[in-house]
Amino acid sequence: MTATDTDPRRRAPAIESVSAVTLATADMSRAVDFYRRLGFGLTKGGAGAAFTTLDAGGQSLNLTAEAGTGAPGWWGRVIFHVADVDASYRHVLAQGVTPEFPPRDAPWGERYFHMVDPDGHEISFARPLE
Repeated sequence: MTATDTDPRRRAPAIESVSAVTLATADMSRAVDFYRRLGFGLTKGGAGAAFTTLDAGGQSLNLTAEAGTGAPGWWGRVIFHVADVDASYRHVLAQGVTPEFPPRDAPWGERYFHMVDPDGHEISFARPLE
C-alpha cells in the first residue's frame, strides 16, 4: 500500500456508482430511435434536442448532438446488465437491430452479446452467470 491508501487525510472518497455515460451522435433522431427500440426510457430531450437523457436502470445514458464529427474510433463499450440476456437478444432482433453474435457465456462469468449503435458505439447487454 502507498501512503495515499493508508493516510485518511489523503484517501479519496469512495466511488459509489456510475451516474451516466454520454455518447456523441451525429443524428439525434436516429440515435434516440435506436435506444428507444432497445427499451431505454426517454427522460429528457428527444429526437430534436441537442442533448437527450435516457433511463438506463436507474442511471443515465446521455446522447449529445455532435453534427459533422463522424463515427468515433474504437473507444471501448458500454455494458448494461439486463434481467434476461436471451430475452433481450430476441427483443433486439425483433426491433431490427443485428447484434454481432448470439448470446454466449464468457469465461469471466457473464452471459452477453454485443451490438453497435448507429454512431459506432459498442453496446453490450449482459448478466452475471449464476
